[in-house]
This record gives sequence, structure tokens and C-alpha cells, in this order.
Amino acid sequence: MLISITGIQAQNGTSTESITATSQSKLDSILFDFHNRPEMVLVAAHRAAHTSYPENSLPAMREAIRLGVDIIEVDVRETKDGVLVCIHDKTIDRTTTGKGKVENMTYAELQDYFLLHDGKPTLEKIPAFKEVLELVKGKIMLDIDYKADGKRAALSTTKLLRDMNIEKQCLFFLYDYKDAIPLYKMNNKLQFLVRAYTAEDVGNILKMKEPSCAIHGDDDCYSDTLMKQIRSSGKRVWMNALGKYDDMEKTKRDSGFDVLLQKKQMNMIQTDFPEALLSYLREKGLHR
Repeated sequence: MLISITGIQAQNGTSTESITATSQSKLDSILFDFHNRPEMVLVAAHRAAHTSYPENSLPAMREAIRLGVDIIEVDVRETKDGVLVCIHDKTIDRTTTGKGKVENMTYAELQDYFLLHDGKPTLEKIPAFKEVLELVKGKIMLDIDYKADGKRAALSTTKLLRDMNIEKQCLFFLYDYKDAIPLYKMNNKLQFLVRAYTAEDVGNILKMKEPSCAIHGDDDCYSDTLMKQIRSSGKRVWMNALGKYDDMEKTKRDSGFDVLLQKKQMNMIQTDFPEALLSYLREKGLHR
């Protein structure tokens, strides 16, 4: 079954109801693995499938869903007029045909510009976060790399997730685990992915009452002993292939993934090459 980049459409006479049911069953499988099968390594597409489409764009997200990725990572910021949008940088200079800071522009002003892919203009625009949630609901998990500042944005984000009843398939990523405390008070259904920089951070995170479902480590923080503590608590261990390991993949297939998989306790990987990683993990029986 195919999902068109212009929306969900029936193919070969298949009804849209069947496609919706299939998407839902895929999400159910992802969530079952996430909560019950720690031996399965989940794959997160960094800024969605951005090697094929503009990063953080709706087509890139549709492609990630089509590939069978478990999680899409998106970056969330707030415009001058309080609209939540998905864009990585503070400015639109690198990723669009325009220039300026996101926080100094209205949503309408942002829509005057087009997203770039490989440096060339496309017909795609910066999506509103609400559009992204509508696209992924019932289909895939979402890693919300939260880059907005201030209470207004936090209230808007947590309310939007609550209104759409989508928290179960979302991970709210935080660079400082302490930020989970006020956010959880705004929406007690949130699930957090929090960054740990030291063993002390890991210990403090494991004591939190706020539900961190996964802890984001890095090479400096990783040890099998420390990560076993995370796994023993029922949480997942997230590592990035971005940079070092993905760069190795560009030179020689599987070389970066082979090295990364030596981190035995890791069971979530974020990569710029989700299709290749899915194939690699499936060959090793580490993905459904």
C-alpha cells in the first residue's frame, strides 16, 4: 500500500479506510516494540527523510512513514505571532529562499518563502507544527526536538498535544532534564526523551517522577554499566549515528553501524540514513 506525497490515497482499488487501518496497525507495532521489546532497535529519521526532500518538510515525513521508520525527529520553534512551526535553525537563511529570524517573523511572512533541497528551491513551505501532528497521527512516533522559548510556546505546545490526544506516540526531547518538571505540570500525559551528559545526570533522571521513556546519551557519557541502569529501569537508550557513524557509512556501507552497534545497551538510533539502517538492523534480526 502506498501513501501519496499529496495525501493519503487509495491505490489499486484499496479503500482509504484500509490504508488508515494499516497505518494504525504499524503504529501499534511500533508502540508495542517501544514499550515491550527492548531487544528491538528503533530507528529515528533525523529531520525526517531529508536526503530525498527538504528537511522538516511534510514530504520528507511522508517518505519516512513509507520507509517504515519508527520515529520522525522534527524541530519546533515559535513565530512572532505565536504559531508553532517546524524548522531547525533560528533563522530561515540556510533552509529557505528567505532571510531572517523565525522569532521575528509572522507565520504569514514565513509562507512567502520556499524550502530548499540540496540548495535549490522547491514548492514546499515551512510547515506548522499542527500540520505535522495531523500528518503523523496514528502512523508513526514523533521526536519533538523542542527549540521554542518562553511560557507562551510551552503552553501552546502542551495544549496542542493534549487537544489532539497524540501524546502516546510523541517523545518530548529536552536538552535539560529539569525542564520536564514545568512541562509535565502543563500536560501530565507527556513522555520525555531527555539528554544525559554525565553519570550524575543519569542518576537524577532515574529518580524523576516525570515519565522519561528514554535517555539520550552520547559517546562521552556511554558505558555498558551505566546504560544497563537505564535499561533495568525500563527506559530506552538513545544514541545518534549523526556525524561520526553516518560519515563512516558514506565511505563504506555498514562500517559506521557496525561500530555503533558495539554499544550493546543502545536500542534507539537517530540517523540521516534511515532506509540503510532499517535494512542493516533487519538483516541482524534487530528490527521487525
